[in-house]
Amino acid sequence: MIKRILLFAVALVLLFVLSYFTNSYLVKELTISFSLLQVYLFHVVAAFVVYAIVEFVASILPNQAGYAYLASIFIKIGLFVLIFNASVFAKENLSRPERVSLVVPLFLFLITEAVAISKLLNKKQFN
Repeated sequence: MIKRILLFAVALVLLFVLSYFTNSYLVKELTISFSLLQVYLFHVVAAFVVYAIVEFVASILPNQAGYAYLASIFIKIGLFVLIFNASVFAKENLSRPERVSLVVPLFLFLITEAVAISKLLNKKQFN
């Protein structure tokens, strides 16, 4: 369990470094109304916490791990809205680079955690 969590953390850090620096390079000459680093850090930390929660629930109640994943995703989205309400959602119209800079990390880390959790749940199902 600890080995899988650490491996997932390493994958998240590598994905963060690659995607954040690529995104910041692409929008370096544009003004963005929010902190790109904070958005990426939120998604990294949230993906790690979601995976750790599902890993913990899967070790105790393997049949309930999927529900834990769904609940943690809703909490993650709610926290994102609460934390970034003033900087992201207060502005009426976001420019295209701003919208892309919000959506790309969301989907990158969401897909990463979904793949890792699906592998975990499939492994737990056949054990």
